[in-house]
Order: sequence, then structure tokens, then C-alpha cells
Amino acid sequence: MSERREARRADAYRKIQLGGLIVKAGLAGMPSDKLLGLLIDGAERARDPAVAEEFARRGAKEFLK
Repeated sequence: MSERREARRADAYRKIQLGGLIVKAGLAGMPSDKLLGLLIDGAERARDPAVAEEFARRGAKEFLK
């Protein structure tokens, strides 16, 4: 398989994974503009290491359900 094809496949797989996270978080029905705003806000807030750690704890807890 060519490197380009493998990179495209990996990119598609990653997007599928990210979409699954959106569904797991219960955000699939949210309008795209609000979802993007939420993600941008979260990314900005996660620059604070304490906030990033809290996000990680909450996410890990959800994966155990």
C-alpha cells in the first residue's frame, strides 16, 4: 500500500474515532457551530494544566462506563 493511501486511511480512522467521542459525550445532536465553539472553548481552557487534568479524569471515568 502506498504511503499516501496509508496516510489517508489513518486520517479517516482518526476522524471516525473522534466522531465516536462526540457521540459518547452526547453531543451528536448539537448544531455544528455550537459544537465547534464548545471544542474551541475547551481547548483554550485545557491550556491550564489543572483543567486539563480534570478533563482527563472525567474522560477516563466515562470510558469505564
